[in-house]
Amino acid sequence: MRSDTGGQAPDGEVRRLIEELNEAEAYERRLKQFIVDAKEQLASGHPATALSLLNEALNYIDAAPDVVTGSGR
Repeated sequence: MRSDTGGQAPDGEVRRLIEELNEAEAYERRLKQFIVDAKEQLASGHPATALSLLNEALNYIDAAPDVVTGSGR
């Protein structure tokens, strides 16, 4: 059960949190697309291309700021 302290987050904080959520969703969509594309390549008999896509996904993960803690901003 959540306790209500009666206080609300300032508008700027709410906007920042919404922006972070949007960025996290975009990040998730991009990673999912890497997986879908890799699966399609495997199904088409192109394992080298699938492996390349997964390597690209790892590079994407390494290059991204930490979306959980918001570091790197």
